[in-house]
Amino acid sequence: MKILLIGEYSNVHWTLAEGLRSLGHTVCVISNGDFWKNYKRDISLTRKYNRLSGIKYLIRTYLLLPQLRNYDIVQFINPMFLELKAERILPIYRYLRRHNKKIFLGAFGMDAYWVECATAIPPIFRYSDFNIGNRKILNSYTCEQIADWRDTPKAALNRMIANECNGIIAGMYEYHTAYKQKHNDKLTYIPFPIEPEEQIQEPYTPNRKVRFFIGIQRSRSQYKGTDIMLRALERLHADHPEECEILKAENVPFAQYKKMVDDCDVLLDQLYGYSPGMNALLALAKGKIVVGGAEEECYEILGENKLRPMVNVIPDEQDVYNKLEWILKNKEQISKMQQESIEYIKRHHTPLHVAQKYLKFWEER
Repeated sequence: MKILLIGEYSNVHWTLAEGLRSLGHTVCVISNGDFWKNYKRDISLTRKYNRLSGIKYLIRTYLLLPQLRNYDIVQFINPMFLELKAERILPIYRYLRRHNKKIFLGAFGMDAYWVECATAIPPIFRYSDFNIGNRKILNSYTCEQIADWRDTPKAALNRMIANECNGIIAGMYEYHTAYKQKHNDKLTYIPFPIEPEEQIQEPYTPNRKVRFFIGIQRSRSQYKGTDIMLRALERLHADHPEECEILKAENVPFAQYKKMVDDCDVLLDQLYGYSPGMNALLALAKGKIVVGGAEEECYEILGENKLRPMVNVIPDEQDVYNKLEWILKNKEQISKMQQESIEYIKRHHTPLHVAQKYLKFWEER
């Protein structure tokens, strides 16, 4: 098949493309590299934000459109798959829908369905980016997302694509839940793809400090919960300075980020999640322990009834601290958990395995 993947989040589309190519398919990935992360892509479509950047970006996009015809599959990473306003994306979406065979929408991140689901009353989730129980989480980021995705052109575009597309693929339990009520007939869950390491780069040895790593996106620290996780980690280090050390990254390119993950033993990620995102999966693929969102629901949707490689935490600083301290007090378990991390990825997330699931769903739709 001839496949076009537009947009990028955390290397999902590029990794999927590698799996599809290994099966003999022709794949083109168009993206901005997910901003500073600078992931690989076949066609780079980036925007420099200055006085004429919008016009220049729009012209480049329109000039590119004739090359984006006659694909068997077109998949968008998100309804906002270009760095344009929804009103500008709409005619481009219509062109792509008219000149290609099938259109698919990725439910991989923030969109109107996720905002609606996560802010529902009574709450659907025990906790999320937007709630803890009945208490709403209102900070600059969540308020901005609610304003962006509720009764706006972005929301209208999202619902149009969801209604008209051939199918919707959710990459996490949470996003599957968000789309399930209104689009269950065209919805599926397929785990994110990631290539596992054959062996752990630097396995933990009991004679050294445990290295905890946390990656921080400055604009999304509260939203991701890294502010709470960092406070718990700094407390742990203050209480046990001879047993652990902190590795911290802020808005670093992907190549540098991967190297920092190589050097750690434990990665902290996604406090408010029920299931691991791509950063957590990258760490698991490298044989690292992940402390973050890993509720039973994420294992159930995978059909995994044995492996539990991740250390689940709830959005509470003391709970995070307790789980981190448990790792320090049970160092003899680290090697076993690291091996389980790689086994978990091999069982569910290899690009070849995930690509086969995509192909089956695309063909059936």
